[in-house]
Amino acid sequence: MDTSGISVKTVSGSEVGPYVPDLALLRMEVFREYPYLYEGSLDYESEYLLSYAESQRSVFALAFDGDKVVGVSTGLPLADADGEFAEPFLKSGYAIEQVFYFGESVLRRGYRGLGIGSRFMKERERHARALGGFDYCAFCAVRRAEDDPRRPPDYADLSAFWKKYGFVEQPDLEASFSWKEIGESEESSKPMRFWLKRIGG
Repeated sequence: MDTSGISVKTVSGSEVGPYVPDLALLRMEVFREYPYLYEGSLDYESEYLLSYAESQRSVFALAFDGDKVVGVSTGLPLADADGEFAEPFLKSGYAIEQVFYFGESVLRRGYRGLGIGSRFMKERERHARALGGFDYCAFCAVRRAEDDPRRPPDYADLSAFWKKYGFVEQPDLEASFSWKEIGESEESSKPMRFWLKRIGG
């Protein structure tokens, strides 16, 4: 692939507004894939993105091919996120004001393996460090069985990638979030586990 037209830029808070329609469609496309198998709605995705935009301390790293959005990675202070994300940290004694939460990263299939995911990691951590006051960066990932029959033969587990950037899996930091999977008639609870990286303190 010719990568000369690929660029990454970051915006914060309400600056993401003009991109929300394209980002919502992109999220729906990518999250339908394994391991999330998410059957989303455009309205929900738009509302979710706008909830991030309400925090002026949030960050959106946007990947473009020319003027077409092909990827997005989000982040915001955990204290600004929905309470369900903070609950496992509070139960484990963390000060949520000191945690910067990395939201989802989505990248269209044809653009993977080109270093964009690395840029997403670096841009979000750079934003957290620039804001200051954070001891940790964190994210969570869905847990699926190794022998899940829906797992594609070419599925790339990202654990090694996350470890490369200093994140450590935290078995004591778990949560359950609900969404409707492809083929489900209604939402069901899915197990999630957090990963942490110390950046200060």
